[in-house]
Amino acid sequence: MNRSPSSCPDCESFDRRSFLKTTGAATLAGVAMPMLVGQAGLFAAPTAKSTAESAVGRFFAALSAEQKKTICFPFEHELRQKINANWHITKPKIGSDFFNKDQQAVISEIIRGVTSEEGYERLKKQMDEDAGGLDEFSVAMFGEPGGACEWELTGRHLTLRADGNSVDKAAFGGPIIYGHGEETPKDNIYHYQTKQVNEVFKALDANQAKIALVEKAPGEAAVALQGDKGAFPGIGVGQLSADQKQLVTKTIQMLLAPYRQEDVDEVMEIVKASGGLDKLHMAFYQQGDLGSDKVWDIWRVEGPSFVWHFRGAPHVHAYINIGMAKS
Repeated sequence: MNRSPSSCPDCESFDRRSFLKTTGAATLAGVAMPMLVGQAGLFAAPTAKSTAESAVGRFFAALSAEQKKTICFPFEHELRQKINANWHITKPKIGSDFFNKDQQAVISEIIRGVTSEEGYERLKKQMDEDAGGLDEFSVAMFGEPGGACEWELTGRHLTLRADGNSVDKAAFGGPIIYGHGEETPKDNIYHYQTKQVNEVFKALDANQAKIALVEKAPGEAAVALQGDKGAFPGIGVGQLSADQKQLVTKTIQMLLAPYRQEDVDEVMEIVKASGGLDKLHMAFYQQGDLGSDKVWDIWRVEGPSFVWHFRGAPHVHAYINIGMAKS
């Protein structure tokens, strides 16, 4: 099903300069996209031998010289730092004759490698409904296997990366994006996340709810990591009861479930090294309450090394940035 994209200003082109302006250049330059390349990571993380990265190596080896001129870039190229909910990192689409059938098959293999079984099936549905399928997306490579290397997939409502820990202590290889263009909440494939997150809100008492509920949301791409000295909206998980914290833990596990275990493990070790779940905050926004039902469609989970911004109105855009902030 190839759905015509609905009007959404945030789906328009959004370059790195705009991102720097939104989040603060000083913070982003050293934090949002860490450049600690080639260091021996202290954390659990994917490696060059992980399933997805092994497939990336085969994909690179199968590229012709002409293909490499079009979709391959130096590791530090600025395009690797660009994030947007609707853009193509390179012009050739996966389903075009630019790629042969074997290369297209390896691309599917890489995507399977960075997702869980459930996450892959949900992703396929999103790609089909938002763009007409994986064929309508694009890929790029930064660096080369054997050194600092990152493979990236972009298209409508999607950014995925496989980096083999080339970007040290940055989960998923840097900021990622997911979304879905369906505007009816019950039909949006990620509305289940909003329902689960709102279970936390329903478990709050009146005073806690007053702290957690915020009138206006920040920009969806404002996901620079703030570190220990950051100011985070909403209520601190450390202020919650044991039962409420257990619900938060269940919610974080649910959010991470679409991704491969190696990335999930790295996320949790980063969170632990930054003070644990108690350092996270949860904010629910009155803005964009679809149907005025007080099921808050825009929400944010944020801490020193963690930002998960979910904008569910008019449809889903989610920006995730998880990594160790520089002090």
